Amino acid sequence: MSPNPTSETLLHAQEIEARLDAMAEAAAQRMSQSDPREWAIVGVRRGGAVVAQRLAERLKSRFGLTPVMGYLDITFYRDDLDSAGPNPVLEGTELDFDLDVRRILLVDDVLYTGRTIRAGLNALFDYGRPLEVALAVLVDRGQRQLPIQADICGVKLETAANERIKLIGDPGGGLRVVRK
Repeated sequence: MSPNPTSETLLHAQEIEARLDAMAEAAAQRMSQSDPREWAIVGVRRGGAVVAQRLAERLKSRFGLTPVMGYLDITFYRDDLDSAGPNPVLEGTELDFDLDVRRILLVDDVLYTGRTIRAGLNALFDYGRPLEVALAVLVDRGQRQLPIQADICGVKLETAANERIKLIGDPGGGLRVVRK
């Protein structure tokens, strides 16, 4: 897979790995403020699911924490669903645990306007009433339209409103953050 000539890499795999390490440390500290067994990590499909999985791996290997994992498909909760086209891609929600007795670390790849996270919260609360919800994002690009902030953030980037910031996978399993 060759890089898109119109995209610029903002974070290379090694930088992302370092950011994920710092995020895992912050998450472990947050989880240790209560019973760590109460925590679940829920990744927002698609990019947030990848970040959530990588965080969970680090929490286990570095801190011995094994929160349950879940994934949230927010497609039908988006306020821009009409712009998704006639056949939006559905990946399914997987929440195989009781949310009412869990603290949730909601994870996404890029935080921008806050609308995706609002949709994620709406979806999450349709499945139960968690004890707590904390937000972790790999990239915060600012320019919020809603009063939503990350509790754990890998990096803050200055971006223009007309740019797209994406987390993409490389053939060798590495990740990159690109500007399009």
